[in-house]
Amino acid sequence: MNPPVLIVTGGGRGIGACTARLAAQRGYAVCINYLRNREAAEAVTSQIRNEGGRAVAVQADISIESEVVALFDTAARKLGPLTALVNNAARLELQMRVDSMDAARLQRMFATNVIGVILCAREAVRRMSTQAGGPGGSIVNVSSGAARYGSPGEYVDYAATKGAVETFTVGLAREVAEEGIRVNGVRPGFIYTGLHADGGEPNRVDRVKSLVPMQRGGQPEEVAEAILWLLSPAASYVTGTFIDVSGGR
Repeated sequence: MNPPVLIVTGGGRGIGACTARLAAQRGYAVCINYLRNREAAEAVTSQIRNEGGRAVAVQADISIESEVVALFDTAARKLGPLTALVNNAARLELQMRVDSMDAARLQRMFATNVIGVILCAREAVRRMSTQAGGPGGSIVNVSSGAARYGSPGEYVDYAATKGAVETFTVGLAREVAEEGIRVNGVRPGFIYTGLHADGGEPNRVDRVKSLVPMQRGGQPEEVAEAILWLLSPAASYVTGTFIDVSGGR
């Protein structure tokens, strides 16, 4: 019996890398998508292989439709029929008020964080839907606590993209529920990842962790555990919902 096949976008670092490693430990063959940092993606791939798992690293810019299609085709060719997708890749730019943002920034942000997510989900549905002869499967979209709190004074645009992802998650879940596909999301809070450096404040979690009832930031491994549960048969009656991984905030 072939192992389940998972694509993790943005799988070379942070939550994506932890998800890829944990999935491999639980029997998935994993396709690790990356944008630029091939070395990081290959390091995750090598670790999985060294532990006896199956993994490939595939470069693709998820904001470009042709590259998304090529990513999914490559994963299928190298690993087998797709059964799971984690839409994790996301763009974050320097902290900035809305009245200082230009259209080019907004277009970059929405191209990756919204259009890219939808394109990847589209390709997953085309391959997994029982209506199209697929095996069924599961999609987990990585949102953010920013979707609820708005990130004023920092990145309202990023928060807006995650709000769009949440609406999309609910709609797609209902659209494909009869086709063997479950669609859910996780909503990480303040997590120690390299994404904060992209926003210009690498130590942001330490600054804001006092806002969290548990009084600490989270680890990417804690988010990965929630993602893997949603992907698993243990969550077989769960679709169109979110798990907050936010320390109670």
